[in-house]
Amino acid sequence: MKADVLLGLQWGDEGKGKIVDVLTPKYGVIARFQGGPNAGHTLIFDGQKHVLHTIPSGIFRKNILNVVGNGVVVDPIIFQKEIEGLLKSGVEPFTSLVISRKAHLITPTHGHLDAASEQAKGKAKIGSTLKGIGPAYMDKTGRNGLRIGDIENPNFKDMYNALREKHIHMLEQYPEYEYDLSEFESKWLSSIEFLKKFKFIDSEHLLSKSLSDGHGILAEGAQGTMLDIDFGTYPFVTSSNTITAGACTGLGLPPNKIGEVFGIFKAYCTRVGSGPFPTELLEKTGDKLRAAGAEFGATTGRPRRCGWLDLPQLKYAVMINGVTQLCMMKADVLGEFDEIKVCTHYVYKGDKIDYLPYGIEPNEVQPVYKTFDCWPGDLTGLREVENIPSSLLDYVKMIEKETGVPISILSVGPDREQTLILNDDLK
Repeated sequence: MKADVLLGLQWGDEGKGKIVDVLTPKYGVIARFQGGPNAGHTLIFDGQKHVLHTIPSGIFRKNILNVVGNGVVVDPIIFQKEIEGLLKSGVEPFTSLVISRKAHLITPTHGHLDAASEQAKGKAKIGSTLKGIGPAYMDKTGRNGLRIGDIENPNFKDMYNALREKHIHMLEQYPEYEYDLSEFESKWLSSIEFLKKFKFIDSEHLLSKSLSDGHGILAEGAQGTMLDIDFGTYPFVTSSNTITAGACTGLGLPPNKIGEVFGIFKAYCTRVGSGPFPTELLEKTGDKLRAAGAEFGATTGRPRRCGWLDLPQLKYAVMINGVTQLCMMKADVLGEFDEIKVCTHYVYKGDKIDYLPYGIEPNEVQPVYKTFDCWPGDLTGLREVENIPSSLLDYVKMIEKETGVPISILSVGPDREQTLILNDDLK
């Protein structure tokens, strides 16, 4: 038995939560392996919309164990709000959700360090969600962090106070940044007590035993490949490894236990925040795409930057992750157009290339497009594979040929039911 991985192939917001929810019945365990409450995984079913930030997207299915892995950073306040939302929707998570002792905690001062740093950058800001993710990971790699397991330590309050004082000293570097810790600190300490209602586990042992016992594992990633700290558009990236390799370090899975790798991508591209985006559409077409796809951040509400599908970027993500199956999302959105474009190459230093180079700023690469006929009309009622429009099938086959990977799942709407399974093994 091996663990399968599901992750995003673009700049995040690809629709990972929906596909995790669709695939969950095939598994016994769903495990988040990186990121924190900067993630926003949206699931829609039975006419209700649910947005998860830290909790794995298998939480709405029965008899599934959901694991918050060691690679995740947890904000107790946001976590408690998520749990309270689940309880209101009729989900009882106290036995189906466990947390790795090695997962790190986000403290109130992490959030302030994040905000102060962004404010100081001015126009050069990265576009952080200001959730304290970056500073929490900095403390992790700097060997100063607090972990979930530390909550069980009788000296936890002293450990917290020591880190708090260190952060206050760091905040003195930003004299123009004003903050008040008192309100958030009391909420945070209260939420720490709430966290104790959940079982803290040594997740690497649990996951190893799950595989030995024949229980399938689906490792769920957050953000997207192009936001990976090593292989994304640095420095406009997140602070963790969003790629398949991150599932190994973020869950304690050995590389030889990785099975299928599901790569999720939109039929076009979007990005939130700053950073290079070669196929970005800056005028009316971009506005039309944003409106048609309701492209606003699930976590921040920020409007997403929109552009055409970028094949050099997609092929790069497939290569880096070892993708074995593709899932194409939001095919229905492009029905708003009579024709669409796809970036097939870049012009880079005077040469036409079909791969992603080191630099993809506007002064470094210029996209080369090919035009395709679209599939005008409403696809959201499509339920049978044999009824897929020929122009959409041509688009699917083109992507499969370019990437060398089959598209196994085709999404034609946001609801759980608006999903076409093209690979019979997944039915």
